[in-house]
Amino acid sequence: MDTVFNSSVLLHGLVVIGSFTVLFYLFKFSWKCWCGFRAYVLSEYWQTDLKTYGQWAVVTGATSGIGRAYANELARRGLDIVLVSRSEEKLHAVAMEIERSYGRQTRVIQTDFTVGHAIYPAIAEKLGELDIGILVNNVGMNYAGMLVYFMDIPNPEQRITEVINCNILSVTQMTRLVLPRMVERGKGLIINISSEAASEPQPMLSLYSATKIFVTYFSRCLNSEYSPRGVTVQCVAPFVVSTNMTHNVAVSAFVKSAPDFAREALNTVGHSSFTSGCLSHALQHVALSIFFPGWFRLSAFCVRQTEKFAQSKRKELEEMMAKCEKKEN
Repeated sequence: MDTVFNSSVLLHGLVVIGSFTVLFYLFKFSWKCWCGFRAYVLSEYWQTDLKTYGQWAVVTGATSGIGRAYANELARRGLDIVLVSRSEEKLHAVAMEIERSYGRQTRVIQTDFTVGHAIYPAIAEKLGELDIGILVNNVGMNYAGMLVYFMDIPNPEQRITEVINCNILSVTQMTRLVLPRMVERGKGLIINISSEAASEPQPMLSLYSATKIFVTYFSRCLNSEYSPRGVTVQCVAPFVVSTNMTHNVAVSAFVKSAPDFAREALNTVGHSSFTSGCLSHALQHVALSIFFPGWFRLSAFCVRQTEKFAQSKRKELEEMMAKCEKKEN
C-alpha cells in the first residue's frame, strides 16, 4: 500500500515539474517571439527619434559598405555626421554626397585604424567640443580575402596586429573618447558592429571570429554598466551584407544591401541592445544555431568541408580573373 502511495506521489510530482517546465519554455519562446516581432516588425512603424541623443553622429569606416550606409541613414534622419576613415579622397566624396542629399553638416577625420594607439589623441582633438550623441564603431577588416587556416594568413606578423588594432582597439578607444560626455549629459548611443561569425567559433575565420566575439561581449557588458546612466550600447551582429568585404555578393532574400541593412538596423534602436539588424539575418541566426551548433562547426568533418568550399571559391575567383585578363588583352 505504501509503495503504491509513494509511486502516486512521485508521479504527481513529476507531472507538476513537467508542467512547469513546459510552461517555462512556452513562456520563454513566446517572449522571444514578441521581442523579435517588436524589434524587426513593429520597429518599422515605431522608431526612436535619433536626434534626441545629440546633434552629431560619428561613424568609423564611413567611406564604403555598412559604415557609409549608416552615415547616410543617420544624415537622412536629421543628424550631422563626422566621417572617419583612411582615404581622404573618399571621405570628401561621401561628405559631399551627404551634404547634397540631406543638407546636413559634415566633418571628416582621415586616419588609419590599423596603426594602433598613436592615432587617438589626434582624433580626440578633431572631435573637440562637438555634441556627439551617436557613435557607430563600424570599421573592421578580415585578414584574408578567403577562408584560410591561421598559419596561411598573408604577411602574418603585420596582418595579425593590423586586424587586432582595427577590430578591437578601435572599438575600445573610440568608446573611451565619446563615452564620458555622454555619461555627463545622461544620454547617448554607441553602436558596435559585430558579426554572425561571433555567434559560434568559426574555424578558418579564427582571428576574425575571435575579434568579433570581443566586440559582442564588450558591447553587452558596457550596456549593462551604462544603460542606467542614460547611455545605450547596442551590438549589431549581421549575417551577409553585400559589401567589398563580401566581394559584393548579389543581394537576395538572405543577403542584404548595405543601405537596406543600415535602415532596418537603426530601426531596432530602442527595441533591442543585441540584434542581428534585420529579420532575415535573425531567422538565419536561429536556423544556424539549430542545425549547425558550435560542436559541429568545430568538428574535423566541418573543417574539411569548409576547406573544400574555400578551395572551390578560390578556383572560381582565379578563373574569373583569368577571363578578365584575356578580355583586356
